[in-house]
Amino acid sequence: MPESTSSRQPVRPFIYATTTSRSLMFSRNEIQSRMWTRNPYALNLEYTRLMMGFLLLNPEPRRIAMVGLGGGSLAKFCYHYLPSSRIDVFEINPHVIAMRDSFLVPDDDARFAVLLGDGADLIQRYRDEYDAVLVDGYDVNGLPEQLTTPAFYEGCLRALAPDGLMVCNFHASNANYLRCLGRIKQRFAGSAVEVSDTSQAHRIVFACKGDLLKRRTGLPTRKPEAMSAELWSRIAPGIWPLLD
Repeated sequence: MPESTSSRQPVRPFIYATTTSRSLMFSRNEIQSRMWTRNPYALNLEYTRLMMGFLLLNPEPRRIAMVGLGGGSLAKFCYHYLPSSRIDVFEINPHVIAMRDSFLVPDDDARFAVLLGDGADLIQRYRDEYDAVLVDGYDVNGLPEQLTTPAFYEGCLRALAPDGLMVCNFHASNANYLRCLGRIKQRFAGSAVEVSDTSQAHRIVFACKGDLLKRRTGLPTRKPEAMSAELWSRIAPGIWPLLD
């Protein structure tokens, strides 16, 4: 989901609409976020469903942070299906935030807030707060450098509650992926797991503050209470590798 770097002017995205969907795009070559108009809470893109894998280990998170709003797919999904969770979304691009109504992103309220600012800076304000930090802050040039630094991953680690999970989306074409993965493993003491989507276009990295991932095999799992068994069955299969 889009997030521009602070060193350049934010790029204004545009909307591509069909009879069944609405997409947020920075260029005609790549979809940043897509919404089914008849089911705006659905996770349309596979990698977003994979990112929700943290629910296997914590089906009722108390508080969630998201770096990158985009079309709001993850934000809407969590707001709708995790009604007891408080959600903070960090988005650096004001043009993206201005489109929130077009993608039916909920208004700010007591448990949901979209904050304008650089997620790399905003995450540093928090200590032991979040059960999950979801990092998906892409702009027209890809993943901004400030969201891949040791300082950023250290900030995410400090912001997590005990046994909290950082979940990062990487495009398979990212030339710095192995370097980023090495930094994550170093900061999280090796407590990290990779899961790829079926097209191998995305790598999702789960990193844990604590040893929950290391002792995940055999852990009891359950779906979030507000999520139907049918919906859970469409999300869970791709993320079972977390429990291998």
